[in-house]
Amino acid sequence: MPTLDASDCAALMDELTAIVGRAAEAILALARQSEVRTKADGSPVTAADEAAEAIICEGLQRLSPSLPIISEEQAAKEKPTPVEDDSYFLVDPLDGTREFVAGRDEYTVNIALMTQRMPQLGVICAPAAGTIWRGILGKGADRIERTATIKPVPIRVRPQPRDEVVVMASRSHLDAQTQALVKALPRATLMQIGSSVKFCWIADGRADLYPRMAPTHDWDIAAGHAILQAAGGGVTAPDGSPVIYGTKELLIPAFVGCGGVKD
Repeated sequence: MPTLDASDCAALMDELTAIVGRAAEAILALARQSEVRTKADGSPVTAADEAAEAIICEGLQRLSPSLPIISEEQAAKEKPTPVEDDSYFLVDPLDGTREFVAGRDEYTVNIALMTQRMPQLGVICAPAAGTIWRGILGKGADRIERTATIKPVPIRVRPQPRDEVVVMASRSHLDAQTQALVKALPRATLMQIGSSVKFCWIADGRADLYPRMAPTHDWDIAAGHAILQAAGGGVTAPDGSPVIYGTKELLIPAFVGCGGVKD
């Protein structure tokens, strides 16, 4: 299997953007007619999740047939084999299904391209907002408004404010450890929102920190990790060590996403 670098990723970006756009359209078309089912792990799934995954996987197979795909809904049915050091795609076809079912706009479509167990490229689309965020390590990040005709707008994290720090946290998965960490931060304002939009808002300069002290799957954070790092931020384990992707369970025990350093 091939190993793709940043230049290879750049050549794929326009088609990956089109793929997430098609998946977003399918999700929006099913927004009012998606029966909710419960998977074995207790998480919800709808026809919109499955339709988006089918579109994404077909598009990725056509675009790069030699690259493996690990996708959330496929993984729920058949445990995937972790890929060692070669490149592969990580897909969350509908991140924030609980928010989608509740009628909120806080859900996304996520595609990451992994190389040597680290995200190299990330594309995230927020279908209801009509916004796409993209990033490639070493080549920067940008934002596209799908309803506009303007070119992609470069994005960058903001310097950490001297006074108020805006901390992002999950709306549906705010655990006690994360709550305690936020309370311990001086002059912190908490913003709760669903899905990987939290990474994008930090990359976009609207927030500063995203700690999560509970486990989450690789596909939940890989695309956001790539975009945030490409925009000048970072994602690490709580102790500052690298996040480890590609474990047998495909789980990240905890992580902290952050924007710029304090100026």
